[in-house]
Amino acid sequence: MSRIGKNPIAIPAGVTVEVKDAVITVKGKLGELTQEFSDVTVKIEDNQVIVERSSDHKDERAKHGLYRSLINNMIVGVSEGFTKQLELVGVGYRASNQGQKLDLALGFSHNIVLDVVSEVVVETISEKGKNPIVKLSSFDKQLLGQVAAKIRGFRKPEPYKGKGVKFVGEELRRKAGKSA
Repeated sequence: MSRIGKNPIAIPAGVTVEVKDAVITVKGKLGELTQEFSDVTVKIEDNQVIVERSSDHKDERAKHGLYRSLINNMIVGVSEGFTKQLELVGVGYRASNQGQKLDLALGFSHNIVLDVVSEVVVETISEKGKNPIVKLSSFDKQLLGQVAAKIRGFRKPEPYKGKGVKFVGEELRRKAGKSA
């Protein structure tokens, strides 16, 4: 039995969960998310969501824990939300935003302007003497990770000096430079 899949998910106050056909809908104060599922059954019993599978087939075992985690992320997202912070490490690297437009100066000949989707809230923090930080927050964990990965992909951290866009708290694998 899946250790993750067999755990029930508690539904917090202010969150409604509906299961209809093979689609689960979660509504909360921050937004509404839907997810299709297959090969498992989803039940709502006394303020808990329970994900069960009918057999021990390989596909069903794999999807048991997957859908439980996806539903849990949906419930946490619409009730509390998720945040990711990206740090710009490098001389002259800057970030600014005008609403949902993120303007990044990452050492190229031109600035990168990214239109961020409306579900993700963008905030930039620039303090003197510290690296600029781009703070992303959303109720959709998958979309948030996708936007953060796209921003990080513009200039990934390099292993020698560590310059580039990295997540706050990310441990980089550093290499020694040329030895004389």
